[in-house]
Amino acid sequence: MADLDAITLRTTYDTQLRPGLPDPVPDGVSVERDGPVFRVLGLDGRVLVTYRDLGGLTGAELDELIGRQVAIAVERGEPVEWKLHGHDEPADLPQRLRAAGFTPEAEESVLVGPVASLASALPVVPEGVRLREVTGRADLDRIAELETELWGGDLSGLADGLAREIAADPQSITVVVAEADRTLVSAGWVRYPAESTFATLWGGSTRPEWRGQGIYRALVTYRARSAGQRDRTLLQVDAGAESRPLLERLGLVAVSTTTPYVYTP
Repeated sequence: MADLDAITLRTTYDTQLRPGLPDPVPDGVSVERDGPVFRVLGLDGRVLVTYRDLGGLTGAELDELIGRQVAIAVERGEPVEWKLHGHDEPADLPQRLRAAGFTPEAEESVLVGPVASLASALPVVPEGVRLREVTGRADLDRIAELETELWGGDLSGLADGLAREIAADPQSITVVVAEADRTLVSAGWVRYPAESTFATLWGGSTRPEWRGQGIYRALVTYRARSAGQRDRTLLQVDAGAESRPLLERLGLVAVSTTTPYVYTP
């Protein structure tokens, strides 16, 4: 039964959340179609290649499609990310991406589960920590600084991206921070894709000294309640190895994997 549930959830995920284009499209962002794939330009300093499926493309035709994305990277002078799912066809797609010069980054699990059970709980945080919804640029900059500190590399563009999403449609996203006094200890956001029963969870990185105290779980619960208030019935998360076990304990089910394959000119 669990396998059947996972397959059903994966089909629902594919139908409702892929190709996952921004809607509305924020200022400075554009979307181009290239056969079965879409390119999202001007978002987070990378060109994102996304799709629901590749329409049966194989062999030389598939290589030509991949080659066109490489050409875009060279033309624009910025990386291209091909968002690959573990159940994408054809099966040799990862090998073809590698042959074209794409490099895989960390694999994440695609988890899906019901909103209702999580939304019925109250978010519980340690003494001295509070959860707060934010929309202002100063808070978004603090989130980008936290993510940069925790993950390395320059993630300052995250603040720009979130600010543009909020400006385009404040009802499409809720950004939540966990604070202790004036210290930002964690942050996460939840998106409400148009024409969907899903809410999608993002972020959740927590300072090492604050881990293991229920803050991540409280952020998940808070965002699930926000999703429930908007009549969303399913949650979806791309989860790393650290957060997957907790999310599975909260009732989410792994339905696939996702790996960013990146071509850097």
